Amino acid sequence: MEFDYLRSNDSSPNNNRQNLLTSGWRPFHRELDWGFLGELLHNDTRELTQKSFNLASNFAKVLGRNNYAWWANLLSVVSEDTRYEIEKFWNYITPDPQSPDHRYKDILSTETPIVQFVSRSSIPIDYVLNRLQEITVLRVLKLLDCPDIITQYYLERDFYFPVEKFVNWERLEVINTVYAYWSKYDTWLQIESYERGRRYYSLMSTNISPLINKATYDLAVMLSGYQSRVGKVHSQYPIRSFPADIQNFTDTVQQAILTQNQLAIVVHGEPGTGKTVWTQAVAKEIIVPLGYVVFILDHDAISNFVPPNYLERICIIINEADNLAQNRASEVAQHNNKTEHILGLLDGTLYQSIIDDSGIQIKQKLVVLMTCNTTERLDPAMLRKGRVDLIYEFTERFV
Repeated sequence: MEFDYLRSNDSSPNNNRQNLLTSGWRPFHRELDWGFLGELLHNDTRELTQKSFNLASNFAKVLGRNNYAWWANLLSVVSEDTRYEIEKFWNYITPDPQSPDHRYKDILSTETPIVQFVSRSSIPIDYVLNRLQEITVLRVLKLLDCPDIITQYYLERDFYFPVEKFVNWERLEVINTVYAYWSKYDTWLQIESYERGRRYYSLMSTNISPLINKATYDLAVMLSGYQSRVGKVHSQYPIRSFPADIQNFTDTVQQAILTQNQLAIVVHGEPGTGKTVWTQAVAKEIIVPLGYVVFILDHDAISNFVPPNYLERICIIINEADNLAQNRASEVAQHNNKTEHILGLLDGTLYQSIIDDSGIQIKQKLVVLMTCNTTERLDPAMLRKGRVDLIYEFTERFV
C-alpha cells in the first residue's frame, strides 16, 4: 500500500497549518445554536453571566482609555488580544464539533501498515492476526465509504475537510487527531498519525458487528510456520465428488453448524482417504457462505492461538490432531501443553471464561474441524461427550 502525503520536512506549527490548508482542510466556523444557548442559560446561568460581564468589561476598558486617541481605542477592539477573548466567549456559547462519547462501546483498532517481526524461534502469529485486524478495519472503512463529517483540531483551531473532496484515507493530511462520523451507522473513526507515515485507526460504534461480518466475508487465515498468510479458502474438490456416505455425513455436519453455537468434529481414517481435502471443501461450500472466518492451524500455531474477540463466527481447522491432542498419559504428550490448549478451545474456557457482557463474545459461534489417522492416540478427555459432537471414519481411498 502506498501513501501520498503533502507534508514537507518542515514540521513547524505554521508550516503544518499551511499544509492543512493547501491539502484541502478548511477552518471550522462555529455557529450559534439557540437550543444549546438555551440549555447553557438554564443549566449554567452563573458562569454564562460571569463570562458575559467579563467580555463587556474588556470592551469597556479598551474603549474607555483616555490616554489614547479615540481611533486608537477603536483599533484595539480588533487587536489579537481582544479577538482572543471574543473567540473564547464564542466557543463557550456555541457547541463543540461532534466527537465520540461513552455510548460507543464497540471498538476495533489497528496500526497501519503492519510491520512484520519474525525470528527463527517463533512463527509470526501476532503479525498474521494483526494483519487480519488491519484488513478488517480497512475493509470496514471501504464499506462505510464517504463520511458525513471529517474534523481535525490543531493550534486551538478546529478544521474540517469538505466531504465532497474526500478521495481516500491515505491521501488525507493528518497532523493531530482526525475524527470522522457516519450517521447512518452511528460509527466514528479516529485517526492518529505517527512518524514514517504510520497511522492508528480506531473504529467506534454502538453496533459494529454487522460491518465486521460483511468486511470479513470469505477471509481465511493460515498459521503454519513461515507460510502464514491471510487470504481465501481454496478447495480442489467439490463436496459432490466425495463418496455418497461422506456426502450424507456432510449434510449432518451442515445441519449441526446451522443449529449449534459451538461444534467440534473429528474425521479419521488411513492416509489418502480425503480427510484434509474434505475439510477444505466443507470450509469453501458451507462454512464461508455462513459468514465464518476460517483459521487453519498447524502444530506450532495451536499452542498460542486465541480466537479474535471481534469476530462473531470462527472456524478452526486442525489437521493431524492425533499428533497434537495426544493422550496425556503418554510420555510424549507430557512434554507439551497442546492437548490442554485444544481442550480449552473445545470447552470454550480458553476464550470465554471472562467476557464483556456488552461485547460480541456472547454471540460468538465456533466450529472446530479436526482430522487424524486414528483416534487411538487422542486423549480420552477430548472424545468425551460435550467436547466432540461428531466423529466419522473415512474408509475409501480418495483420488
